[in-house]
Amino acid sequence: MNGRPVLNFLQVASLVTLLVAVALLAAITTMHFAIHGAEVQVPALKGMTVDDARHQAAGLGLNLDVDNRYYSAEVAAGHILTQSPAAGTIVRREWKLRVSESLGAQKVDVPDTVGKDQRVAELDLRRVGLGLGSVASLPWGKAAEGIVLAQDPPAKAHGIERPSINLLVAAPDDQTPDGYVMPDLSGLTGAYAQAELAAVGIKSSSKFVEAPFSPVGTGDAPPKPPIRPNSVIAQFPAAGSRVDQKTAVKLVVAK
Repeated sequence: MNGRPVLNFLQVASLVTLLVAVALLAAITTMHFAIHGAEVQVPALKGMTVDDARHQAAGLGLNLDVDNRYYSAEVAAGHILTQSPAAGTIVRREWKLRVSESLGAQKVDVPDTVGKDQRVAELDLRRVGLGLGSVASLPWGKAAEGIVLAQDPPAKAHGIERPSINLLVAAPDDQTPDGYVMPDLSGLTGAYAQAELAAVGIKSSSKFVEAPFSPVGTGDAPPKPPIRPNSVIAQFPAAGSRVDQKTAVKLVVAK
């Protein structure tokens, strides 16, 4: 007689334990689907038109933002060049996908703005479909304030990447320069080149390599002179690039 109440109690306890376990499992499953249901896989957008890519991203609950436009001879204008995050990445819904759009092959001729007033130079750039990039100023007593001293990329340049041109503009003599155009240091001795950069507050370092042999002239072309030891044979950034006191210039010097 006394065994039955104990048995009933154990049965009830087992049932309660089972119900608790089922409830926990259901909660865990619900949480799993709640978390992973809010995650999506980033699609491959490269090569798609911007409109198609935006439509596909929106269908997955993602936001698409075109943050750059570049010239490209391989990808047609209006199509996606690059994307971030990469295709296949798992992200949360409402995540922002950043893409760059192709402008197609460069067909515009880069105008020569050197010697012109900055405002005139900007108009010349806009007239051919180019924009104004960064503008650096340099005290230069030989030119009036606001006159363009140099540009990057240079006039008539081909294979440019961005549809914008950086300008170096003359400033009053008492103004602190905020940038320079990298000069061509090739052929100078490494020590002299570093001294020239140091004079305007730009740090540099040199890497010495074995000087390559100059090719022998063929036909009527005279042979090229040999490369002098201790002379600069390469530089980074390249000549024409905008640099400032934060730029670390690297020189490759012949042994």
